[in-house]
Amino acid sequence: MNRFELFKKKNIELNMKLNNNKNVLGTELQCCSTEPITGFFRDGYCKTNSSDQGSHVVASIISNEFLIFSKSMGNDLSSPNPLYNFPGLKKGDRWCVCAIRWKQAYDAGYAPFVVLEATHEKALEFIELSALIEKSHDKYLT
Repeated sequence: MNRFELFKKKNIELNMKLNNNKNVLGTELQCCSTEPITGFFRDGYCKTNSSDQGSHVVASIISNEFLIFSKSMGNDLSSPNPLYNFPGLKKGDRWCVCAIRWKQAYDAGYAPFVVLEATHEKALEFIELSALIEKSHDKYLT
């Protein structure tokens, strides 16, 4: 294990000890995605701590509309970025989206669907629970 991987592992372990890691429903936070691997800590979970300036806490099912919106706001999520081992996202991928970006997309009518069980409770500091429920992935599946 190289120094970066060791640092990352220790940071994840520390984060798990420091944070409650509850979802917006008040239950244990579920995994968002490991294919592609997501989360601020790249562990599949939408966990956060004080180092996460963007609050990557909204477990989202990516849509083409959201990708276009995000790109128009200066964050191209569809193009790969090998420097960060980022494959680029496509419709249907699950990804931990920044709470403020998700709220901006929601207000503009482009918010992706949300997996409530995998969305960290910190999202509620930025987004009303009713908005998250409105965009629940259960509606995506029907």
